[in-house]
Amino acid sequence: MNRTPHSLPFMPSVCCLHKQGSICIKANAQSCGECIQVAETCGWCADETFLTVGESKSARCDDLESLKKRGCSLTKIENPRGGIRIDQNKTVTNRKKDVAEKLTPEQITQIQPQKLSLTLRSGEPQTFELKFKRAEDYPIDLYYLMDLSFSMKDDLENVKNLGTDLMREMQGITSDFRIGFGSFVEKTVMPYISTTPARLINPCTGNQNCTSPFSYKNVLKLTDKGDEFNRLVSQQQISGNLDSPEGGFDAIMQVAVCENQIGWRNVTRLLVFSTDAGFHFAGDGKLGGIVLPNDGRCHLENNMYTMSHYYDYPSIAHLVQKLSDHNIQTIFAVTEEFQPVYKELKNLIPKSAVGTLSSNSSNVIKLIIDAYNSLSSEVILENSRLPEGVSITYKSICKNGVEGTGENGRKCSNISIGDEVLFHISIESQKCPSHGKPEVIKIKPLGFTEEVEVVLTFICDCPCAKNGVTNSDQCSEGNGTFECGACKYVFRIEPPELEKGVLTSCSKDEVRTEDLDHCGPPASTGHGRCDCRKCICDANYTGSACDCSLETATCLAKNGQICNGRGTCECGACKCTNPKFQGPTCEICPTCPGVCPEHKDCVQCRAFEAGEKKDTCERDCSYFQLMKVKDRDKLPQPADQSYPLSHCKERDANDCWFYYTYAIRNDTKEVYVVETLECPAGPDIIPIVAGVVAGIVLIGLALLLIWKLLMIIHDRREFAKFEKEKMNAKWDTVSKLSTLF
Repeated sequence: MNRTPHSLPFMPSVCCLHKQGSICIKANAQSCGECIQVAETCGWCADETFLTVGESKSARCDDLESLKKRGCSLTKIENPRGGIRIDQNKTVTNRKKDVAEKLTPEQITQIQPQKLSLTLRSGEPQTFELKFKRAEDYPIDLYYLMDLSFSMKDDLENVKNLGTDLMREMQGITSDFRIGFGSFVEKTVMPYISTTPARLINPCTGNQNCTSPFSYKNVLKLTDKGDEFNRLVSQQQISGNLDSPEGGFDAIMQVAVCENQIGWRNVTRLLVFSTDAGFHFAGDGKLGGIVLPNDGRCHLENNMYTMSHYYDYPSIAHLVQKLSDHNIQTIFAVTEEFQPVYKELKNLIPKSAVGTLSSNSSNVIKLIIDAYNSLSSEVILENSRLPEGVSITYKSICKNGVEGTGENGRKCSNISIGDEVLFHISIESQKCPSHGKPEVIKIKPLGFTEEVEVVLTFICDCPCAKNGVTNSDQCSEGNGTFECGACKYVFRIEPPELEKGVLTSCSKDEVRTEDLDHCGPPASTGHGRCDCRKCICDANYTGSACDCSLETATCLAKNGQICNGRGTCECGACKCTNPKFQGPTCEICPTCPGVCPEHKDCVQCRAFEAGEKKDTCERDCSYFQLMKVKDRDKLPQPADQSYPLSHCKERDANDCWFYYTYAIRNDTKEVYVVETLECPAGPDIIPIVAGVVAGIVLIGLALLLIWKLLMIIHDRREFAKFEKEKMNAKWDTVSKLSTLF
């Protein structure tokens, strides 16, 4: 069989000889490294004499069986495979609570193995087994976070003995239990609280003696002393605020991120959130003039949250991230009224539970025990962010052999203490990273501190490439590298030709794929062909990488306009020119007042020569066609047209109403307006005047009658007084006469 020498000139006409072959040949790989990244079935023949005269170098890349049939010996076929190495594999702990020897949390293992190294070849998944076993007598840290607004007054009384009671109950679960306490009310700014001096001292009304309002306070660091919990909680006082939702999210964030101040250990971490109200979240801070997003950092000074007036409430997504990062499982102990709200919140926060709190928190211990048992009986695996091109799949083998795949492959439920479950985890890479360095991902059960570290190493080239000879005489007068049985060239432009603006003629066999890849990733653009570092685009595509579509159908808004008339269509996507509008077709305007108020002033000035734009009407309001109709029945109706139509009713400065419609038809803005204003009827003067006069007369008569009545009463009193004095005078005269005689 005749073979081609490696210095033979390249023949562009043979570039497509094997195009009808396997996927390996179709990839037109120009090196062994490129070949093995096409698919796991592809191999590269490194035999120098393998190719026939006129055969393209890419023919060295083929499926393994084809290479054998074509005469490549097994020792010359490059086909590196991936693999798995377990680096740390401590067995899971079989711990008994009644054993005298107590293990520290660091000595307990619930997940196995702990560290692996995976070597990945593109398209070839690597699968390993992960074991999880709930250890008996595992330590627990529980932090009780309580709403101390005034409505929780009765609840505080029942929580004051929670420490010792809960300690006693938890003995049935673990011998290593710690408890802490914190409280929250609300941001200390208006309108959440009253900032008058008196209300800042005592926010409660009446004779209630309340403490000053605060955002969040860490009352007791996690401790194993239940009586200390009781003592400090007994000293707490209820506070108060103005609005119904509370600032609990601020408190949860601080409890999660302030690990040292709270005293969290690397054990099971439980946060009990007790309230009888809803919650504020990101964006609500604007009511108090607070616009800076929550930074997710610890801001406790003297155990008080000091930045509630500076940072907004955290978002739910932000809380989910921080609770997960710090392995905290949340129990929402809330009253019946707010069960629906917190059950929706539970669906957004993995490893959380909701319990119904009695009106005075008397059932809080049972609630905590039930919620803990529910949370601890389920294991859910999560992984850190994956490198680009890497995917991961899970398969669970749970209790009684129950299997789960897809999203259910990440979890097992109804796990009791001592139960052992398995997960089969497959990791696959679709391409080599650009840097070629190892990557590290971590897999852990939600709510647990233990994790598996997986180191990923990528096979990006063949072993034979290490023995390559640079500037080899076998490659076009020493201008290439001879490796894996073939020459590998680097694309170059000679300076004299570059000055003339002319590129050297190129053949794909002489050019590295990396240099030809200026046309972008074929899998994502795929709308042209690469010809000597330049893209020749298909119809309706343009751009240096043929990734810019000239189609405008994707930019059409519901009204038939390109980008709703608020932007330009670039590469098949809308670029909104009006900053108020957003969305894929520039139809979303969160701050817009609406169609009717937007055009009110222009319609008013053009139809009635009035309004705020009366003086600038010709300049500002010529963007639509105006048609007048006699009455409202003559306005266009929704059933009369096939384009969006808005019916508007607006009022002018004289309290007169005017009616109009606004529509966009065939890129033309049309306004139909009723030519007469609908003003309130003027007052009837005669009845008003008559009424005023009659009222004055009646009031005058009433005053005269009252005055007359008062005078009569006064005169009668004076006459009675006179009669009395007259009788007294007569009696006095008779008495004197009788004395004389």
